[in-house]
Amino acid sequence: MRGGHKTPADQDGQMKTAKAWPGAAVTVFAMAFGAGVGLAQGTGPGVAPDAANMPPVSADAQISRNQNGQQEPGRGSVTNLPVPRYVSLKGDEGNARRGPSLSHRIDWVFRHSGMPLRVTAEFGHWRRVEDQDGAGGWVHYALLSGVRTAIVQKDMLDLLAKPDPRSNVVARAEAGAIVRLHECTNDWCRVSGGGEKGWVLKTAIWGVDADEIRD
Repeated sequence: MRGGHKTPADQDGQMKTAKAWPGAAVTVFAMAFGAGVGLAQGTGPGVAPDAANMPPVSADAQISRNQNGQQEPGRGSVTNLPVPRYVSLKGDEGNARRGPSLSHRIDWVFRHSGMPLRVTAEFGHWRRVEDQDGAGGWVHYALLSGVRTAIVQKDMLDLLAKPDPRSNVVARAEAGAIVRLHECTNDWCRVSGGGEKGWVLKTAIWGVDADEIRD
């Protein structure tokens, strides 16, 4: 059974382990860069990590603030980084709140380290993020990392040796697998997970913009 992207708040998201595909010479991995993907709906104060008990260090935190106070179009008012942009969940869990403070209720609890998220707004030490389904809220920046990851959206996705559909298949990934994102061309991205690395079509993953080029 494949683990869902959303689970009740009092249950852990199902995890899948790497396995060999019977009768095939390539590796099939169901999760990578952490423990799969999960999202739980919050029903109360929550017990997942939050700003109060996380170290104030993250990729966002290390970026110099916009000193002149003028927000450039398409840039965050706090970090001056592009908005929207992609980040990943640093720890195994993170609270997503209805507003940018600890006084706001927890709407969601993101689960699993490395889960890709999209930053859509900034306010002080808080970032409004969303997952591939558009669910999310305000998360403290200490819970986020600048490490780029992606979620596989196509089941049994071929990882190819080269960015060419005729290239050899080096591994396959199940839908929902979290992979590390490397370089990207107009149509392809190089990803890694489960000890394997290969090229996939951009349209088969979530966590990178269609026009984004990565070296």
